[in-house]
Amino acid sequence: MGSTSVGFTGNPTLTQASTGSTTPGSVGLSNYSQDIQNEVNREVSLASLPMQEIQNEVNTLTSQATELSTINGDFQTLQAAVSSLDSATQGILAASVSDPSVLSANAGAGALPGAFTVTVSQAGALSSAVSTGSVTDPTSQGLDTATSYALTANGVTTTITPSANTLDALVSAINSTPSSGVEATIVNVGGATPQYELSLQSTSFDNQPITLTDTGSSTNLLTPLTTGAEFQYSVNGSSTISTNTSSVTLSPGVTATLSGAGTSTVSLAPSGTSLSNALSSFATAFNAVVDEIGKNIGQNGGALAGDNIVYTMEQALNSIGAFNISGSNGLTSLSDLGLTFDTQGHLNLDPTVLAGASSTQLSNISSFLGSATGGGFLQFATNTLNDINDPSTGALTNEITQTNNTITNDNQLISQQQDQINQLQTALQSQMAQADSAIATLESQQSFFNSLFTAMILPSPEQLSSL
Repeated sequence: MGSTSVGFTGNPTLTQASTGSTTPGSVGLSNYSQDIQNEVNREVSLASLPMQEIQNEVNTLTSQATELSTINGDFQTLQAAVSSLDSATQGILAASVSDPSVLSANAGAGALPGAFTVTVSQAGALSSAVSTGSVTDPTSQGLDTATSYALTANGVTTTITPSANTLDALVSAINSTPSSGVEATIVNVGGATPQYELSLQSTSFDNQPITLTDTGSSTNLLTPLTTGAEFQYSVNGSSTISTNTSSVTLSPGVTATLSGAGTSTVSLAPSGTSLSNALSSFATAFNAVVDEIGKNIGQNGGALAGDNIVYTMEQALNSIGAFNISGSNGLTSLSDLGLTFDTQGHLNLDPTVLAGASSTQLSNISSFLGSATGGGFLQFATNTLNDINDPSTGALTNEITQTNNTITNDNQLISQQQDQINQLQTALQSQMAQADSAIATLESQQSFFNSLFTAMILPSPEQLSSL
């Protein structure tokens, strides 16, 4: 009778499936252990395919979210440039003064062309005073033993209560009380041997002295140095005006800062400098958005290639650049301001257009531009950009929100599926371990019977020697 044998393949070591699971590997018992482990790995790999598809989607969405964030920042810069252009348009008038030692002037929204002759008959002065006493250590010594003081400046009395009976605490209490009407400092008048005094100066131009007394006492702790004075001035021959502040309003949108006695003429005339600078910044911001969106257009486009939001943003930019209006004193488009497009879709500014513009032309340009809420190009550009970038309803804002929400949901789904895959792997490992153990038992039994059959069929040594 011939011997019967069964062939076995495989490695007797059971290894862990590489699925990201933390299930520990086990050592196989049978010659089929590696085949069993390979089957576990195959089942886990098949179960992981849907999760891998979701992960690929997350990777794509993450790239899109990054690009959307970059474009969003560029649109915000463009919105800021439009806002600056609005401000420059409203302040197209520039103020100049004939004598800057008398005053300086500024033209803002609402100002109209014209001239103002301002005569300052009395320059303002600030009241000042120092303490009658001094200390050698302001951190531990006070002017007297009082716990509160009555400070009078600009005709107004304020109660000052220091946190401690020291000169430092008194200065801090005065400066932290806005209604005090003075600024307090500590000065050393003793040279090599320190003698620290309290120094006060009023914050308004007023002819009232500064006094400091203990609460309930009439003794003044200050020595007056100067008594202030109000500014007195007239505009275009008006009656004299008195003021305790150096900043005055000459006309709606026209302010002046008085500085000294004398006469100075304030002239208001349109100027294209600030407007030209604002248009240049607008063109730079516009071109940056054009370039970034362009990265996502065409066969080799970036993360947003083929996404409808790219078309929406491109259309918005095109509509801003192609803005056209009639009836604005002959101005119809941005090219009338010196802004023209090149073959790449970039805006280029010719600064000579505004530099050589007359007052009438600048006024016409201001009418063409309008304002963010008052019509013209600026209102159109503002509304168009809001449709894209409004924090609540903008198309780009909504796209960013939807993309981020999808990423969050997909990551949650990946986490759930990973848990399910881990459970599957654990269950398969357990089942396959049982199968491996059963196969190992059968292999052991087969080995036993093979040995038994061999012993029964083959002749013994004694039999062989007798042959």
